[in-house]
Amino acid sequence: MNGLSTVLIVVGLFLVGGVVSFAKQKLPKGVIAVLAIGAAMCLTAGILRLEV
Repeated sequence: MNGLSTVLIVVGLFLVGGVVSFAKQKLPKGVIAVLAIGAAMCLTAGILRLEV
């Protein structure tokens, strides 16, 4: 596991927490959708970069 994949996974998990928090605050769906897309992209990139 290299540093960049770790950073991408941590940022993705942070953004997932933001999605949950924004959903609880009932913020606009567009903001939540953009945040969710960013979280999914970060997690996907981090997982694909893993060197197992």
